[in-house]
Amino acid sequence: MRLRLCTSGVAAFALALTGCSADPPDPAAHGPLTITFLQKQGDQGYFVDEAAGARARAAQLGVELTVVDLGNDRDRALKEAGAALGRKTGGLIAVVPDPTVGPDLVALARRADVPLLSTDDQLCADYPDPGACFSNGLVPRVGFNGAAMGAAVGERAAIEYGRTGWKPADTWTLSVANDDIPVCRDRVNAAAQAFSAHAGAVLKNAKVWAANTVDDARKRTAYALSTSPGVRHWVVWGCNDEDVEGGIKALAEAGFGPENVVGIGIGAYLACKDWQTGRPAAMRAALLIKGAEVGALAVQQMADRLREHKELPHETIVPTVMVDPANRQASGAACT
Repeated sequence: MRLRLCTSGVAAFALALTGCSADPPDPAAHGPLTITFLQKQGDQGYFVDEAAGARARAAQLGVELTVVDLGNDRDRALKEAGAALGRKTGGLIAVVPDPTVGPDLVALARRADVPLLSTDDQLCADYPDPGACFSNGLVPRVGFNGAAMGAAVGERAAIEYGRTGWKPADTWTLSVANDDIPVCRDRVNAAAQAFSAHAGAVLKNAKVWAANTVDDARKRTAYALSTSPGVRHWVVWGCNDEDVEGGIKALAEAGFGPENVVGIGIGAYLACKDWQTGRPAAMRAALLIKGAEVGALAVQQMADRLREHKELPHETIVPTVMVDPANRQASGAACT
């Protein structure tokens, strides 16, 4: 009769006689963990920082981390998730190009019995649009509060607008964002509401849908400007620094210099480059968000889930701070 070896020493012999009735050891509790981080727009400054923070924390924890740059390819998110699960990755962390993959991504992870954690953008297990999701269907997330971020941007935009002396009659706001991403909608909608509340004026708005890249925001803003004649001044916000920077570039090409534009970014990684020149910049301030903190927290939570069986927190909100040329160095804002 052949006996199966289940563990070591005396316990192995005893278990062999009973047909290995004991539960097998949990591989997550022994040896290196393997985690895969699926990340959109991996060459964008914020996500570069996020990946660096994730790698640094993984090294501290002895975790084998694989970071996959999905670019802007929606379908690649599912392909790479399937490949990672095929390699028996212990956990999945994801910020995907398109949140509509949420239900399929969740289904893949559940079938493989692998925990899934999202960063930055929300994912829903039940609906393609996370904005339509019940709270218990949202994937656990590490990131920022979009509405609070937008409110901070709108309030600072109102302050900067109040300093200019511009007239509401010839001043418009410009909102640039990917409207398909719920956190982007939260940010720009909250910015508009906060601006109106603090500026004491309701300005006309040009709304631009863009793919959260500088070049796309620039091109799409240029088209929008053709439908807004007679405007002399602009107040610009978006979902990230790229949206605002692209809008500002389009305005500059149309003849609007920094003296006629107030831009408030989100990220500060592009804004600080404008400020390094020492010349007046249309990007007057930006909300500093530290991607490295998000990446590190996500890896820590996934490692705790795998090693210690801790439940992934439903939502972990990382704090933000508004920075400008005067305080950006003290704030630790990195130019990437």
